[in-house]
Amino acid sequence: MGEIIENEKPAKGKKKRARKHGTHIDMTPMVDLFCLLLTFFMLTTAFNKPKVMQIALPEKPKPGEKVVAPEINQSRALTLILSDNDKVLWYAGLADPTKPPLPVLNETDFSKDGIRKLLLQRNKELFKQIYLLNKDVTEGKLDISQDSLETRIRDLMRDDKSGPIILVKASDGVNYKNLVDIIDEMVITNIARYTLTDINPVEKMMVRNFKNAKSSVAASN
Repeated sequence: MGEIIENEKPAKGKKKRARKHGTHIDMTPMVDLFCLLLTFFMLTTAFNKPKVMQIALPEKPKPGEKVVAPEINQSRALTLILSDNDKVLWYAGLADPTKPPLPVLNETDFSKDGIRKLLLQRNKELFKQIYLLNKDVTEGKLDISQDSLETRIRDLMRDDKSGPIILVKASDGVNYKNLVDIIDEMVITNIARYTLTDINPVEKMMVRNFKNAKSSVAASN
């Protein structure tokens, strides 16, 4: 609310008196503008869920309880050993010193043509099923909710009998980022079964021999 003071002409012989005029400011356009701005920001703001990493961990054994490690199918086993300098050493099968020879170590990296390509090759059947399911939902061929889609994907992963069983281990010099990156690759390539476990003495020896052989080749060149 404001006031405008206006001087009016006095009559003859009378004092000049100021006349006050009340003013009214219409706030309706401002309310409309506020509602438009509020709607604009609500529609253009990205509502992102917090990005978290979900890892299923086994329950701790009770005191005195005997824990039997699950048997791993050697034909499906794939061991990834995180190494220094953002490298990944891998071998197929299991390293059992009682059943020589030991598997051969191979080296790759975290690029799309590195560890991701390897995981996709090993998991191509399950990856294809999940890809086609997502494609049908995206193209409208399958009308289901997001929760139903996630349930179907979980069922496909649970019933998978041919995909790899990944054993992720860390050698000396590995940083936390490498661990996060390898778990991301498991999610991207739809790996159904993987676990984080400790590197054993045999694998430490294999890594040491691999690095020594690599250094010898580099020195000779």
